[in-house]
Amino acid sequence: MTHPQPNTMHDAPVSGGANSEFADSTPVVDAVTWPGLCDVPTGLRATAAAKVADRLFRRAAGHLDVRIEYPDGTLVGVDHDRTILPRMIIRKPDAFMRRVGRDGLIGFGESYMAGEWTSPDLAGVLGVFASRMANLIPRPLQALRGLYVSRHPSQEIGAEQNTRSNISRHYDLSNELFALFLDETMTYSSALFASNPTKVRQAGKVSVLRAPVPQTSHTADDLLPAQRRKIDRLLDAAGVRRGTRLLEVGTGWGELCIRAAERGAVVRSVTLSSEQQRLARERVAEAGYSESVRIDLLDYRSVDGEYDAIVSVEMIEAVGHQYWETYFRTLDDLLAPGGRVALQAITMPHDRMLRTRNTYTWIHKYIFPGGFLPSTEVIESVTERHTALRVRERLSMGQHYAETLRLWKERFGAHSTQAESLGFDETFRRMWHFYLSYSEAGFRSGYIDVQQIVLERDSYDHSRSQSWP
Repeated sequence: MTHPQPNTMHDAPVSGGANSEFADSTPVVDAVTWPGLCDVPTGLRATAAAKVADRLFRRAAGHLDVRIEYPDGTLVGVDHDRTILPRMIIRKPDAFMRRVGRDGLIGFGESYMAGEWTSPDLAGVLGVFASRMANLIPRPLQALRGLYVSRHPSQEIGAEQNTRSNISRHYDLSNELFALFLDETMTYSSALFASNPTKVRQAGKVSVLRAPVPQTSHTADDLLPAQRRKIDRLLDAAGVRRGTRLLEVGTGWGELCIRAAERGAVVRSVTLSSEQQRLARERVAEAGYSESVRIDLLDYRSVDGEYDAIVSVEMIEAVGHQYWETYFRTLDDLLAPGGRVALQAITMPHDRMLRTRNTYTWIHKYIFPGGFLPSTEVIESVTERHTALRVRERLSMGQHYAETLRLWKERFGAHSTQAESLGFDETFRRMWHFYLSYSEAGFRSGYIDVQQIVLERDSYDHSRSQSWP
């Protein structure tokens, strides 16, 4: 599908409160902007699938710490008397089940976008499901996963001819949209709210660290220092100082370029987003570093030169598992002797990664086409088999991403009217709210993590090269 762009169609306004979660509105889905979304599945097959989905959903939900409310007064959940349970309010059960029956988790998200269910605590509801994701579907049906899950469209696979379109569909939506919820650094990745990590263990030559759990009392004012703390730690890890030739893979909106240039580094940054390139160049110029920072619209595979340090923040997720070998070989080829690579990467457990690597999800369809999360094991495996790069340190900081997303979600909710004025209709705003809540739930439940990973070059025997399983 074509990722929806801003349009001039405006639906009924929603409350701007961060916690309203659109609880009092049912959007009118525009069929032109959202082709297919306004059509509830019909026919005998859809009816049968809905009945199966309803049975499985009620059975699974009956064991979860969630309160599911139906229009007829039916309640499903582990304990109906505990009012603190997250509430999932299903307005149109038949439509909800028809979507889930046909499209699984894609239908689950689309039903929220269409207003067929809602929640005053969406992240709480999704967090409950995320914490039990592995056990929601009976094991016999899990074995048949390949028969009913959607596959990635070929035009979204991370080949060089596809990546510009994939990136543009998200990052070129509108710089003004992102400015509504990001802090003034325009940093669109996990912040780090504290910088005193604990060493968990030593796994061979890899130091495994964990950041302390952040306080939940942070406000939007805490984002700016936390984002700069994250960037500075990555620059420190890569050894960036005066005279360093730094390559940044994935520009964002330029804050890392500026922080590196302030240290006296010479920076080359590459992006595939024309909107990010434009604003990042403006921000670099305003900071007075145009002479020492170069920002190119370029695929990572086309970068040339030699660099003393390479930093890439939450870009590997867009590479696609088919191209991880290419990605790390490219970094290895570009890194000067004695240099370091510092990545910030969203990761998932290795077993889940293997099970889901060919699954097309709601996130792929609506937010990040072509993306896929690696595991720490596969990063170590790919680099050991195909490059001279070796992981030396990993810092786990997933709860910091949960807190970052909570603050972004609050800021986005508080600026709903401004988003509408930019041309983003209520369906889009519901989609974006679902995306931020979905992501927050994943990190808060531990279903996914984010890590800062430091790599150095080691001796390499090319005869050992082989594919990862």
